[in-house]
Amino acid sequence: MHYVYIIRSCAAPEQRYIGRTENPRDRLESHNSGKSIHTSKHRPWVFETLVGLSTEEKAIAFEQYLKSGSGFAFAKKHF
Repeated sequence: MHYVYIIRSCAAPEQRYIGRTENPRDRLESHNSGKSIHTSKHRPWVFETLVGLSTEEKAIAFEQYLKSGSGFAFAKKHF
């Protein structure tokens, strides 16, 4: 299973990050331990949305959509 996720910063709730992984628990731990330069300054993080997809191709496409203008608006409205 491949996952696309949105995490929200507890320290700065207006900060969100979109990513994808095969292991959500490990990936969140990585964000919270400061291993990701994109999320290290707004720790700690919690999952806001986690979507499981059957193939890596679908996960890549959905992540790219969420990072687009219309996808960002969709996520803001629905998640």
